[in-house]
Amino acid sequence: MPPAHRNTAPDEKAQTNPEVRLRVLETASELFYRLGVRAVGVDMIVAEAGVAKTSLYRHFRTKDDLIAAFLQREDEDFWRVWDEVAQSHGDNAEAELEAHMSWIGDRAGRPGYRGCPQINVAAEFPDPAHPARAVARTHKEELRRRLTAIAERLGASRPQELGLQLAVLVNGAFVSTTLFSPENAVPTLLAMSRSLVTTARI
Repeated sequence: MPPAHRNTAPDEKAQTNPEVRLRVLETASELFYRLGVRAVGVDMIVAEAGVAKTSLYRHFRTKDDLIAAFLQREDEDFWRVWDEVAQSHGDNAEAELEAHMSWIGDRAGRPGYRGCPQINVAAEFPDPAHPARAVARTHKEELRRRLTAIAERLGASRPQELGLQLAVLVNGAFVSTTLFSPENAVPTLLAMSRSLVTTARI
């Protein structure tokens, strides 16, 4: 005897729909970034996304998992831009570094920019075991690694040191957005990175 057909309720189908997951994540990401993670509850997310709370929990077991997914999404977007810039400059390390300082300066100086999501969330969750901090830590370690690789190609006498200095410069730009106007963020980063590179080559 063939198995009985199991009807799936519309709401259950919605819960397993990848579009629902994306809608929840996009809504949560916008709210987390604009208002801060601690200020945004699950009820606010489901109301803004227009989904049932059970749909959110089917895709994200806890709010912490949703926070980590938000940071992972931001991480992927950041490195996508980075890779596009890097590929456009081939083996020219100096041009690549200046191009990175330019797009990062554009980002830091744009209206409404609230800084690096990884830094923001890490500041809200001091517990080093929190899953969001693990994503943030990995992101910052990767930033330093990539900048150190550029420093090596630039011929710095101490590339690890220059890589760290450049990472501090980038992170400093992300937390100094209120100091920037749209026209001075890029020139400031370029001038500071050039100074660091010149000193590192001595």
